[in-house]
Amino acid sequence: MDYIYAALLLHNAKKEINENNLKSVISAVGIAVDDAKIKGLVATLKEINISEAIEKASMPVASAPVEAAAEKKEEVEEVPEVTEEAAAEGLGSLFG
Repeated sequence: MDYIYAALLLHNAKKEINENNLKSVISAVGIAVDDAKIKGLVATLKEINISEAIEKASMPVASAPVEAAAEKKEEVEEVPEVTEEAAAEGLGSLFG
């Protein structure tokens, strides 16, 4: 994943995604560079429109209308408070 993140960082910075740039980013964060992974990634990404792939992968976030949220809040029931005595009775029945 580190190599993908490096490629996305270069894409975001509008830099060319090539072997030298990827090596620079990967080594800058202290990760050992694997030349085979970099060559494979560069070859794969040449055929991909990264901006388009990001757009297709993005999912819109749905938000609930304010009225629906208010209705849900009203529907919540109050939880009765349990006293120490009631709790002790419940525990006593386990050992009874």
